Amino acid sequence: MEQKTTKAMQSFVAKLMDKVQRDNTALMIEYDEQWPSECYQERRESGSLVRWQPVVQNEPQDWQNLASALELDLHESVSQFFQTYWSHHLKAMHSNGPIELIQVWNAEDAQRLQQNMVGHVLMKRRLQHPETLFFALTEQEDVILSVENQTGAVVVEQLGKKPTQIIAQDLASFINSLNPLI
Repeated sequence: MEQKTTKAMQSFVAKLMDKVQRDNTALMIEYDEQWPSECYQERRESGSLVRWQPVVQNEPQDWQNLASALELDLHESVSQFFQTYWSHHLKAMHSNGPIELIQVWNAEDAQRLQQNMVGHVLMKRRLQHPETLFFALTEQEDVILSVENQTGAVVVEQLGKKPTQIIAQDLASFINSLNPLI
């Protein structure tokens, strides 16, 4: 199995961390001792701002549960995307505007995301729309970016409606077209 999406994510995160270093800044987030993650670079009192960074998932989360729950062959790019890093959502600029790549912070977060994906796919089936798996948020709260499970194409979709536009032939190409934002 070719790991194009994994390589694209690794390249994107490398560009992000280069930008953080060049700009002499840090990725910051509120520390929450109730929401553990390998991403925290320091431990402080809950509510304090701390440095964080994406961390490679040494034991990638199993996305087969999602595939089994939906009786669906999950497009490999989706599992690669969510199995590469533990991370907070990653901001990026696309030619169509700013987006946030959805990521998982810890194993519990991965389970929650899979549950949300099940609900999303079941809704798509009920509406008789192509099955899509979301991976990014846009500035418009009801517009998301998804992978069409059958083809692997990246599509723009308004919640509850059919995808309106193909913006990349595959997830790896899409990720490679992004510029990281801090």
